[in-house]
Amino acid sequence: MLYWDYAATSPLYEEVIDTIAEVMKLHYGNPSSIHRLGVQAEKLLHSSKEVIAGSLGVLPSQIICTSGGTESNNLAIKGVAYSYRNRGKHLITTQIEHPSVKEVFLQLEREGFRVTYVPVNHKGCVELEALKAAICDDTILVSVMFVNNEVGTIQPIQEIGHWLANYPKVLFHVDAVQGIAKLPFHPKEWGVDLCSASAHKFRGPKGVGFLYRREGVQLTPQLVGGGQEYGLRSGTENVPLIVGMAKALRLSMEHLQAKMEQKYRVRHLLVEGISKIPELTLTGSDLAEEMAPHIVHFAFAGMKAEVVVHALEQRHIYISTKSACASDESDPSSVMLALGCSREQAVSGLRVSFSEEHQEKEAEQFLAALREVVKELAPLLKQASERRGKRR
Repeated sequence: MLYWDYAATSPLYEEVIDTIAEVMKLHYGNPSSIHRLGVQAEKLLHSSKEVIAGSLGVLPSQIICTSGGTESNNLAIKGVAYSYRNRGKHLITTQIEHPSVKEVFLQLEREGFRVTYVPVNHKGCVELEALKAAICDDTILVSVMFVNNEVGTIQPIQEIGHWLANYPKVLFHVDAVQGIAKLPFHPKEWGVDLCSASAHKFRGPKGVGFLYRREGVQLTPQLVGGGQEYGLRSGTENVPLIVGMAKALRLSMEHLQAKMEQKYRVRHLLVEGISKIPELTLTGSDLAEEMAPHIVHFAFAGMKAEVVVHALEQRHIYISTKSACASDESDPSSVMLALGCSREQAVSGLRVSFSEEHQEKEAEQFLAALREVVKELAPLLKQASERRGKRR
């Protein structure tokens, strides 16, 4: 089996599984309880935040634990919108955000907020001049993802953050779910006010994530109740999963540069191999410095993406189509359309994503299987095209 769908979710480190099991067995106290078991759980919670904060170069008190990237994005965006609406009701984001960001902005538009969706270029990089031109006196939030979850483009977060320093009343949120533990990320140094993360993207457990909140940023809670997480996210903290998340992040951040280099080597082989298959078209850029190390995206124009996915699955190779949160939808990829791809291409996008454990020989295995699949499917595509021509 070759699992090439790490951008959708990643297998847990064995050490993380063992740690979660141990905490579940031995440290089951509620961290809000004042007895010994509760205090032990509270200590584990705090030490986990110290590990997470240390990985980002921020303070433990700036880490809010959540159920994952979707909740973190909702809390950040809605929390700012509701807290600062007396200052303004204009929000800025891009045309290629993850559904857990895009749908929040659509909801806020229905509530009377005004949203500017900044375009991207053909490589999937945000048009900086358009973003800058969108800022107005009414703007309270800019939200730009770090790495596009579908095509893998790295956004110029540092440049945007430093430029937004000229607008102290505008807060900057980053959906960093696909970038944290894959690339260096320094929210404090880059002028990021809020950033979202999800543990299962860096080999931690599902159902847990965090939101970094710069000190002084106000958020309106989206879950109210017992007042946990500094009153911003009520609900008993899932200590075993939070501990597992911290451990997974620490392990993922170890030797980060070497891991990046290995993934870029595999990425180069994949890009080179795919570009030699005439029926396929690479999406975004083939330049390493513009793209995340762990994602390669391409299109098989005219062929529905799920047909290729299942053909590879029969060979025990697993890849995906667009975002895992929207992969069961037959609509064309909104990300690909924003890049200027045709509708035919936008229904045929395929994503390969991997870890530093993937080796060059596995990339060659994947490419060999991909060539077989294309060879099998290309005649079917030709026949369908000829039938359409006859009907005309």
